[in-house]
Amino acid sequence: MSAVAINHLFGLPETIEKLIFPASRSGEGNENRGGNNNNNIPIDILESSKEYIFYIDIPGISKSDIQVTVEEERTLVIKSNGKRKREDHESEEGCKYIRLERRLPQNLVKKFRLPEDADVAAVKAKYQEGVLTVTVEKLPPQPPKPKTVQIALS
Repeated sequence: MSAVAINHLFGLPETIEKLIFPASRSGEGNENRGGNNNNNIPIDILESSKEYIFYIDIPGISKSDIQVTVEEERTLVIKSNGKRKREDHESEEGCKYIRLERRLPQNLVKKFRLPEDADVAAVKAKYQEGVLTVTVEKLPPQPPKPKTVQIALS
């Protein structure tokens, strides 16, 4: 039975869940930093004939708190140090949160190795209604170059 199923059945608080089920590194192309489990951030990657599109759900974060960069070796990096804003009802007498599930890692870092046909100079990002959309255009296909082979005399 998976950790998600057990958590759903027993309603385990996140802190207990982390003790029982250590963070996995199953997200291909992702890299965890500082012990945060970034694998729980939903990401869809679409490949079309002209581009790669990354859809990342990060609601409640300000656009200015999100950074999208391309580092050496064709690595797309998405970072956010922002914190989600909560409704401030705790200042009212008798009000307190009894369950907090809508949280993001404090230091979100997602890394993806881009394929050889990705145009790292043509990366666009758009943040709308809690969804970050990163578009990476593809380079036009290169026709194979013929190679002349010299024949040695024996």
